[in-house]
Amino acid sequence: MSPTPTGRLFGDDLVLTRTFPASPADVWASLTDPARTARWFGPWQGKAAPGRTIKVQMAYEEGKPWMDLTIDVCEPPHRLAVSARDEHGSWHLDVTLTERAGGTELRFTQHLTGTEGIGEVGPGWEYYLDALVAAYADLPAPTFDDYYPAMKEHFEAQR
Repeated sequence: MSPTPTGRLFGDDLVLTRTFPASPADVWASLTDPARTARWFGPWQGKAAPGRTIKVQMAYEEGKPWMDLTIDVCEPPHRLAVSARDEHGSWHLDVTLTERAGGTELRFTQHLTGTEGIGEVGPGWEYYLDALVAAYADLPAPTFDDYYPAMKEHFEAQR
């Protein structure tokens, strides 16, 4: 069964949500504990604090590159905002966790500088967030080929 795209563009903000049957504190650990982030995105190293830069390995990308990630906002267990710059441009990411009916809603926002490339970026975040859901539930990881190029049109149609 193919995954269904959920992401939406609101101006230059790409927004995706996922729901977890857990407290915000437990979901927060999946976003901030290096052993847990390694299960769905990649491990990280460094002293994490607002204004500091850590090194994050993109373990599910070709070559498993490391990148610098600056922690812009850290308000446990409800908000984490980070930014990075690489050969593809600037990345400004914001995650909020809100308790909802015995669970937690994760709202992921990428503040874009334009919507060029959204057909590649959107499916990537769908994949990573579904990988987070799978890791959290101790299920097999999704396969990226199920996301791209199948979801490309969904995101490009929102431009």
